[in-house]
Amino acid sequence: MSAKLVLRPPLPSDFESWERLWEGYNNFYKRTGPTAIPAEVTGMTWKRFFDAYEPVHALVAERDGALVGLVHYIFHRNTTMLGPTCYLQDLFTDETTRGQGVGRALINAVYDRAKSAGATRVYWHTHETNETAMKLYDKVAEAPGFVMYRKDF
Repeated sequence: MSAKLVLRPPLPSDFESWERLWEGYNNFYKRTGPTAIPAEVTGMTWKRFFDAYEPVHALVAERDGALVGLVHYIFHRNTTMLGPTCYLQDLFTDETTRGQGVGRALINAVYDRAKSAGATRVYWHTHETNETAMKLYDKVAEAPGFVMYRKDF
C-alpha cells in the first residue's frame, strides 16, 4: 500500500520538485523549443504563489516525501455572478502516479478552496486530445459545451 497523499501549498524549498512537474506539464502540451515557457515566466509564476496580493494560487501533492502533482488556480470576478469564480489553470500528475487518485484529490482540494473563498464555480479547459484526463473530468464536473477562441499577441 502506498503512503498517504498530502495536499498542501508549495514551500519555497519545493521549487526544484515543482519545476520538474511544471516542465512535465509543459512538455505534455508541447510547449518546448520556440514555444517553450521562458524561464522568466516560470520564475514569476513561482513567485506569485507566495505573494498574498496575487490571485494565483497553487497546491502540490506529496507522497513519500516527493511531489507527485501540482494544481494552479486563479480567483477572478465575472459578469454573471456576484462572488468570485475560480479558474483551475494547470493540473499535472507525475506519470508514475496516474490513475491513483492524485488528480481527483487536487481537483477536490481546489473545490474546497473555492467554496471557502465564496466562489460558486470552478472551471477549466483541456485539450480535446487529452482523453485520459477527460475520463476523470467527466466524473468530477460537467462539460458545458463552450468552445474557446483566442488571439495571441
